[in-house]
Amino acid sequence: MPTQMGSQTSIELRGALAIDQMQPQFAATIAANSDGYFPVSGESAYWLEVRPGIVINRLLDVALKNCDVRPGALITERSYGTLEVHGPDQGQVREAGRQMLFAAGCKEEDGLSPNVLTDEIIRQIDDHQAMLINRTRSGMLVLGGDTLYTLEANPAVWVLLAANEAEKAAPIRIVGLENNGAVGRLRLAGSDAAVEEAVHAVHRALDSVSGRKNRGLD
Repeated sequence: MPTQMGSQTSIELRGALAIDQMQPQFAATIAANSDGYFPVSGESAYWLEVRPGIVINRLLDVALKNCDVRPGALITERSYGTLEVHGPDQGQVREAGRQMLFAAGCKEEDGLSPNVLTDEIIRQIDDHQAMLINRTRSGMLVLGGDTLYTLEANPAVWVLLAANEAEKAAPIRIVGLENNGAVGRLRLAGSDAAVEEAVHAVHRALDSVSGRKNRGLD
């Protein structure tokens, strides 16, 4: 039932993610695709994904008025909204997350646990496929002969956790990172050994997330 004009809308938290220290490729990939203030390597970040999407305007307002953080993303999709704040002071970034969750009437554990839709390793990809991927990449180049890892999950925010933890664990390249909308997508490239180690890190990170049972796309 629609709420009355001027009243606050009930908010569904889909995911809340605190990143302690952004890795160099991760930060660069986010910055290259950002319409807000660019993050840099080593900064902390806090991401929220909620429904309805447009309430991210009110939640971001709370963070910016009360904490020393900068906005990096404010994205409204058909059903969901995604926002990000970041800064060099991890305490301020986490406080911004705490205040936004309080304003939304949510706790971190109210978010949905990750639902992995695709989780595949493709070894020694063909040169021509590498070129096709590079045409629409959002990160580093993939080369012919590389091993390619693809991840698709919802809520989309969880591929951010996967990407940052993968880069911490192994010398891979982040080729693609799409973190808003109905699903999130991540592509990593590198040697067999590097990709396998990165995938172990991705699985550990996603398995560590607690939250509501995820019944898949809704």
